[in-house]
Amino acid sequence: MQLLCLPAGQLFGYVLTGKFKSPSRDWRHAYSYLAEYELFVMTEGVLYLTYDHVDYAVKSGEYLLLPPREAFRKGYRPAGSSFYWLHFTTNPGDIPSEIDRESIFTPPPEKYFAIPQTGTIPRMERMVVLMKQLQDMVKSGYPAIALDAMSTSILTELYGQLSLKFIRESSPENQKQIYLDILDYIKTNITRPLKISEIAAHFGYNEKYLSHRFAEVFDMPLKQYILRVKIEQANFLLTDTNKSVSEIARELGFSDNHNFSRTYKRLTGLTPSEYRDTFSKRLLFHV
Repeated sequence: MQLLCLPAGQLFGYVLTGKFKSPSRDWRHAYSYLAEYELFVMTEGVLYLTYDHVDYAVKSGEYLLLPPREAFRKGYRPAGSSFYWLHFTTNPGDIPSEIDRESIFTPPPEKYFAIPQTGTIPRMERMVVLMKQLQDMVKSGYPAIALDAMSTSILTELYGQLSLKFIRESSPENQKQIYLDILDYIKTNITRPLKISEIAAHFGYNEKYLSHRFAEVFDMPLKQYILRVKIEQANFLLTDTNKSVSEIARELGFSDNHNFSRTYKRLTGLTPSEYRDTFSKRLLFHV
């Protein structure tokens, strides 16, 4: 797997963005030249794409980052798919274009950071919301520097997610239990009311010890983390589905729509409907 290096300490240049949904299962990506970086964030189906003599099959929940090269990209197999995409440029200077896997998260921090060319997105909801916000900024006519900053934020968000995942998977076994198993349990059961006592009992911890340890590791209380995951999932459902606010409230385990709306506004400053009105309008572009 290639690890692409991106320069640190600068804003990337926004070029174009959009969300694409294939018109049918017979769709293939067009044969086209790539003059800048392109990031794909897959939300449905599979994207079969050939670039620089390499075949990629990018599934829902995964990303693909293509560097600018003297090469063409094209679909090599038909499939239905839906994805966000972002074209951007950088000023690489003297940094390498790629590095070996052993150096993935240990580059000179003042010069560059490295991202695997493809992989699973640990927190897909956050990426989708950022891509939506960038599209809204484009539609609203934000200045170039704001679009550059948001594009940079999307790439560094992806890097941050992958970095944390790398650190957690490299931790001692007892830390993996906190960093991975508990987080997975929360995400799996996010559609119902979750109590700290239940989580502690499930993993065989004392409730007070688990709460203290979690807050020490994540710098936030476990209860607050659970709410944050619910809100992130709500943001995704509000911007990328047509489900009603009531349906979303039920899906996330809130007792009623009023409780969900009150909690959402307290944590975000907006009502669910206000958030949806701001970021739900899609910009569709062909790629």
